Amino acid sequence: VKVKIPFGNKYLDGIFSVPEKKSTYGVILTHGAGGDMNFPHLVSLAAYLASRGVLCLRFTCKGLNIAYRTKAFKAVVEYLKLSDDYKLSGVFLAGRSMGSRAAASVIRHLSQEDDDDFIQGLVCLSYPLHRPKLQSKLRDEDLLFIRCPVLFVSGSADEMCEKQLLEGVASKMKAPKKIHWIDKANHGMAVKGRMIDDVMEEINAQVFSWLRENVELEHK
Repeated sequence: VKVKIPFGNKYLDGIFSVPEKKSTYGVILTHGAGGDMNFPHLVSLAAYLASRGVLCLRFTCKGLNIAYRTKAFKAVVEYLKLSDDYKLSGVFLAGRSMGSRAAASVIRHLSQEDDDDFIQGLVCLSYPLHRPKLQSKLRDEDLLFIRCPVLFVSGSADEMCEKQLLEGVASKMKAPKKIHWIDKANHGMAVKGRMIDDVMEEINAQVFSWLRENVELEHK
């Protein structure tokens, strides 16, 4: 289902992947610095989740300014929270690369503003912890403030997220967290000698099982 999401005086393009049965939880998903919501990895994950009963809203927000991307993500969260078509009890924020930075930033901002439990967790696909070859400056400040569960799915050969550095940041985080390493994958999740569909299947299955665990924990 295609939608236009109000953002300031304009609109963001979004697409709902709707499960057959009514979903109580949803995932909001966005892209990295390049590309848009039709980036193949996002389309694949949205279809996988919807086929297993999880509503997924992916959206496009062009722009390389992280503050702008964060504002846009926040507008999408508000839109879904107030939606009459999909009455959700909670949502997980997910993004690829820069999109996951924006998601982390939104969660940090919203947790300082209100205490409701609408946001259930964060999924970071290829979180860009640092610029290539610039490991001294880490983009970890939002992650250290977050309290909700966080899943990282990163390539062990990601030039923007060195393995030891992410593990170091994770050990300092107060949130419950899990890291799933895709062996030998780069920032774009390409692995020499592996079909991308095979890699996507691994990523999608990891995301879904983690979501299911965290929704079950909520219900216990």
